Amino acid sequence: MTVTSNDRGQQNMWAKEPTMYYENYGMDTPNQVKEKYNGRWAMVGFVSGLVSYLVTGNFFFGIF
Repeated sequence: MTVTSNDRGQQNMWAKEPTMYYENYGMDTPNQVKEKYNGRWAMVGFVSGLVSYLVTGNFFFGIF
């Protein structure tokens, strides 16, 4: 609680305002976005390699 007084000695009591915190919820930095896409594409490659091995018996349709 903040107490102020004027030149005649009268006091006013004001409630103290809470500290405002600002965070970017749901907002990623550009590097975080790149890391997410890199991980997603790595999983796409892994799954496609697994599927091609299960279907043809060769890894990546006989290329490797």
